[in-house]
Amino acid sequence: MADIHGSYDDLFSAVPGALAALLDGGDVGGSVAVFVDGEAVVDVWGGFADAERTVPWQRDTIVNVYSVTKTMTALCALVLADRGELDLDAPVARYWPEFAAAGKEGVLVRHLLAHTAGLPEWDGPVAEIYDWPAATARLAARAPDWEPGSAAGYHSLTQGFLVGEVVRRISGRSPGAFFADEIAGPLGADFHLGLGAEHDGRVALTVPPPSQDEEYAASAPDAPAGTGGTPLRVRDGNSVAWRRAQIPAASGFGNARSVALVQSVMACGGTVGGVRLLSSAGCARAGEEQFDGEDRVLGRPMRWGLGYGLFGSTFGWGGWGGSLVMIEPESRMTVAYVTNQMREPAQDTRGLEVVMSVYDGLKGLRA
Repeated sequence: MADIHGSYDDLFSAVPGALAALLDGGDVGGSVAVFVDGEAVVDVWGGFADAERTVPWQRDTIVNVYSVTKTMTALCALVLADRGELDLDAPVARYWPEFAAAGKEGVLVRHLLAHTAGLPEWDGPVAEIYDWPAATARLAARAPDWEPGSAAGYHSLTQGFLVGEVVRRISGRSPGAFFADEIAGPLGADFHLGLGAEHDGRVALTVPPPSQDEEYAASAPDAPAGTGGTPLRVRDGNSVAWRRAQIPAASGFGNARSVALVQSVMACGGTVGGVRLLSSAGCARAGEEQFDGEDRVLGRPMRWGLGYGLFGSTFGWGGWGGSLVMIEPESRMTVAYVTNQMREPAQDTRGLEVVMSVYDGLKGLRA
């Protein structure tokens, strides 16, 4: 059985067992954290940080969580809304005047968060996603693919630039800087949007699925979108340019502990560890249903809230490669799983397996 490191409440012993089973099944490395009432009841890790399995996964190992990053960017917008600096019902052009081009005058801020803005596909070159002014200018000039608000289609790569530019226009700071100053810093969370070189040695690079190499393309619905007919590949996500860039839909780096800590704010009415980031009403906004129906990009029924997917009484999101965060306000619980090991999306149930391993412990804790 794989060695699992860290700590956990005995009630939650099934969780490290689930992680060990994934590692025994061939995964390279990963970490799992469960927070209840803003406190860690599980914080475990295991395996290796490199494909060659020579560097053990450490307590401070971080990994690209891909689209789990969207939950962090959404939180930035919700914080601004809670402060009264951002009106979710305002046209995006109120904050970003250039965005009104090509028939987008009626796109509201809430449409950006709910994947209903009609701008789901990235149609620029890969190199342009590392250039914030160029990326946002391209999206500002685009015409929507449908009447904004009338349909949903997962904005895989574009949502981060759209929401992030609104955050930047209001705050005067890049999304990464705003997140660091207003969220990660106060909470003491080791999560980064735009990774400095000093952290490179802690990064567990993404390992493609078995039998694949770094040319493996982002073909999954929850993966970064294709670019000009050439999809993003694992080698793009593993590049220095990707780590340094602000790609707020897909280039966040952290571990399970930091993901769960940040998103515990949403599970605990806006306050964690004595740090208040949101009011209870501000947290509740995330779960306000914006769309319920067939998502045009994902090709399946989806319920979208404001920046999060809605799943019964829980909400959250996952990322290309398998990382996931799930928030359950009724139990004041957050579960995060991150990994450097990709699997083919159609066969990847790891996040669900980890989440299900939590519930017996939760019942015992509440007994």
